[in-house]
Amino acid sequence: MTSRPVTARPTMKDVAAAAGVGLKTVSRVVNGESGVTEETAARVREAIAALGFRRNDSARLLRTGRTASVALLLEDIADPFSSALTRAVEEVVWAEGCLLFTGSSGEDPDRERELALAFCARRVDGLIVVPAGDDHRYLLPETESGTPVVFLDRPAAGIGADAVLSDNAGGARDGVAHLIRHGHRRIGFVGDQPHLHTAAERLRGYREAMAAAGLTVDQRWIESGPSDRARVAAAVARLTSGPEPVTALFTANNRITLAALHHLPPDHPRPPALLGFDDLELADLLTPGLSVVAQDPTALGTAAARTLFDRLAGDTSPARRTVLPTRLVARGSAERPPR
Repeated sequence: MTSRPVTARPTMKDVAAAAGVGLKTVSRVVNGESGVTEETAARVREAIAALGFRRNDSARLLRTGRTASVALLLEDIADPFSSALTRAVEEVVWAEGCLLFTGSSGEDPDRERELALAFCARRVDGLIVVPAGDDHRYLLPETESGTPVVFLDRPAAGIGADAVLSDNAGGARDGVAHLIRHGHRRIGFVGDQPHLHTAAERLRGYREAMAAAGLTVDQRWIESGPSDRARVAAAVARLTSGPEPVTALFTANNRITLAALHHLPPDHPRPPALLGFDDLELADLLTPGLSVVAQDPTALGTAAARTLFDRLAGDTSPARRTVLPTRLVARGSAERPPR
């Protein structure tokens, strides 16, 4: 067996020789700079295409200190909410002429830290983080050396940094108030792990809506924990059974809502009203349609990416928190009265 010969990648010198121009002229064409006639630029582009030349971004990094790349660290890239965030961030990044790298922490703080530092070690120009941990001081050396970091969906802990968030407490408050207006007094809350900012804020909104209506919250109506289907199924079963079941459920994220729907068959003897936080694809095709408190992941991702590029452009103003509103979408599942 003979090994394939290694062919050296064409260089700008090769392009210059093929096009019959100087090295500086090739550099100007490759980097989109002015000062080259259209006829000469066309000849250079023809040589680039013929040789299969690709710009060496490692050399560009040495020259400019910029990689033209940013990183997005998500909770779970497979989650529909995360997918919408990614698309929105990518649109802004692409428009800025940069590349986007993504990774998922799986709600594991250690994995979040490893991924974030791995992205920084690869010299990304900036970082957008949907945090899983509650201590982000490990990023201080990066931010102090000039790498901007924007936190998305949840704020940073332990460091001052820009954050782009939804109005989690306000959205939950509006949703639970909607259930109360439809006659519900025993309302169950099924939430995520309580140490997460979003989970804590949505629980706060639930409590505030109940208090505003003069309703006492029974601690047995609150179930917080991981979003896995088995845990949610057990919580829903407990809340909707027994001599005094809840008449409505507020499910505090899309994964919990899906798990609850799996445990609430159409022939449930006492189906509770259901209101979820986060919209779901095909939610309007269910019977009844799923009522939700909807976030705007496109607006969130766009705002986070724009904030990051503002920092890269030289904005040195104090760290700011941007809070975007939610909206209530009534489709039927939350509007049925208690039995």
